[in-house]
Amino acid sequence: MKMKKMALLLCAAVLAAGICCVPAYAASGDVAGAIEGTWTTASAQIKTVVNNVVFPAIDLILAVFFFAKLGTAYFDYRKHGQFEWAAPAILFACLVFTLTAPLYIWQILGM
Repeated sequence: MKMKKMALLLCAAVLAAGICCVPAYAASGDVAGAIEGTWTTASAQIKTVVNNVVFPAIDLILAVFFFAKLGTAYFDYRKHGQFEWAAPAILFACLVFTLTAPLYIWQILGM
């Protein structure tokens, strides 16, 4: 009984994959041209999503970590009398890097 259910599930998965998979044919056999055309169309959308979603999310996370680490470093300074600069400096450098990355990252990647 269990083997029949597994076989039925496997058949359903293969059938669903076959229905959902659409073959992409290149006109006149130019596969490289079809891939380049698809990439040209998709690259603008990728840049928009990365600039408007990914970089701001990373910036938000780094800003929260930076201020949290700055606060904990201050409290350690109050407790021990020595301020540890390494972690806040690294987080600040990463934050500056990700804040300015959309200005130059696409020229580096050639997009």
